Amino acid sequence: MRHQNRVAKLGRPADQRKAMLRALTTELIRNGRITTTKARAKAVRNETERMVTLAKDGSLAARRKALGYIYDKQLVHALFEQAQERYGERQGGYTRILRTIRRRGDNAEMAIIELV
Repeated sequence: MRHQNRVAKLGRPADQRKAMLRALTTELIRNGRITTTKARAKAVRNETERMVTLAKDGSLAARRKALGYIYDKQLVHALFEQAQERYGERQGGYTRILRTIRRRGDNAEMAIIELV
């Protein structure tokens, strides 16, 4: 049973939410750091950590799963090249969320999420 296992809806339908999380994950891996709302940062943390874990595995099946999720093929290749040396001894916790000031327009809680 899935009692109390809720996914953050982020105010979007499922298809738009999945596309937004894929785009944020791609940009986080590409740039190393992005600024977004706190709720989105918490949601994208799970996906990014899953992609880094796949990259640490390094198998062909893991690479195909990552290619199915991340939009950029060269980015997946670079991630799989660097992940083992960068996160080899780390057992998780590949991202860090830093809270920043609230957004001026709607007072939303903002955060910076970055790869450690």
